[in-house]
Amino acid sequence: MYQKIMLPVDLNEEASWEKALPTALALCRSFGASLHVVTVLPDYRMPLVGSYFPKDFAKKAHEAISEAQHEFIRDHVPEDITAQSVIVDGSPWEAIIKAAKKLEVDLIVMASHNKRKFTDYVLGPNAEHVVHHTKMSVMIVR
Repeated sequence: MYQKIMLPVDLNEEASWEKALPTALALCRSFGASLHVVTVLPDYRMPLVGSYFPKDFAKKAHEAISEAQHEFIRDHVPEDITAQSVIVDGSPWEAIIKAAKKLEVDLIVMASHNKRKFTDYVLGPNAEHVVHHTKMSVMIVR
């Protein structure tokens, strides 16, 4: 039923994956699916924002995220599961949907945050936006 499963993770926020990861791994095992671990790097290259960062900031940020994501996969994804590291730029929910389309995933497994933070009020919950704006299946794990 599923061949490619996407798991968006915020490497700085354990709540973004601690409950969703076991579900994604179980689904990968059940269906023989591959796991695509996606981390979103905010887009710092916008002219207004980008002028405050060094020119090579985006490159260094990608390298650091890539290293951290590979470490995450080594530490949390068993060797019997084929996992791919994916880093995308932009707003979280838009980048997740764009990556899901590009990778042609069958299912997005995401955690739901029950806590309301300031950013949730400003941006809206990312999981909610993904559910409402994508045509592929999304599983929200609470």
